[in-house]
Amino acid sequence: MIDQVKLNLVLLVSLLLAGFVAAAQEVSSVDELFQTKYETPLSMDAEQDLERTDKDDDEEKGKKKEKKVNPKIYYGIKTKRGFAKKGFGNRQTVELFHYLKDKDYVGPDPYARDFYWYDFKKKQIVNSLRVKEDYAGVLHGHYEKKMGDQLLEEGYFYKGMKHGRWVRYNSSDILMEKEIYWKGWPKESRLAYYDFERERLKEIIPVHFGERQGEYYAYHENGNLAVVGHYQYDNKVGIWREYYDNRRVKREVVYPLEPFDKTLPYISKEWDKEGHLIYDRKQYNARVN
Repeated sequence: MIDQVKLNLVLLVSLLLAGFVAAAQEVSSVDELFQTKYETPLSMDAEQDLERTDKDDDEEKGKKKEKKVNPKIYYGIKTKRGFAKKGFGNRQTVELFHYLKDKDYVGPDPYARDFYWYDFKKKQIVNSLRVKEDYAGVLHGHYEKKMGDQLLEEGYFYKGMKHGRWVRYNSSDILMEKEIYWKGWPKESRLAYYDFERERLKEIIPVHFGERQGEYYAYHENGNLAVVGHYQYDNKVGIWREYYDNRRVKREVVYPLEPFDKTLPYISKEWDKEGHLIYDRKQYNARVN
């Protein structure tokens, strides 16, 4: 009789354990079914995308490693070679670069800060968002600047923007500067987006050696500039401008010129959405005094 009771208890425990296991498996399958399949782009590190781009490029090269590498192909696009000279005699510098063919021409990215292209008319490299397409060669690929045999600067461009490792030397061959860019921005910059597809940029926070350093940009949802200003040693400095979504200036806010100056910022001017000046600090102070 006692043995029968023990047997019944064992069967009951086994059934309960089986039920718990089945329930756990069901919950696990539900969790997998509703698991989020995307990464939030609201705090995307530019360096991660740079590493991903370089990795993809290396994988692409690995597929063709048995073939001879074409020195004119960069990021899967075939380019042309060019050069530009400046100065005379022993001080003459030569820039060796690659640029996109006419059929591969692309204009500045909507969020580009800088855009480099070779002006065939002036015979020099220009950094300007106002591109004269008829005689512009958009820089893409390897770039070198030399004075005689001395290398002064070296890096890569991606469709008109600095991309990857850039180094600069002085005339004594001493390394002066080394930076890594991601499509025109320092690699540590923080990018935030309005959408998960990372197409509508919200803001670009410049970061250098762990501190906010450089030009800050924020954008409206329609893509127009919302705010632009400058950080120095993690502090806002100089004039910061705010814009309406119709591209008109909204206000100018003045911060101290020195990063550790504790002077309070102030609004110097403000306009309405139609562009009419509604506040001028100088005029206001003149009336009060």
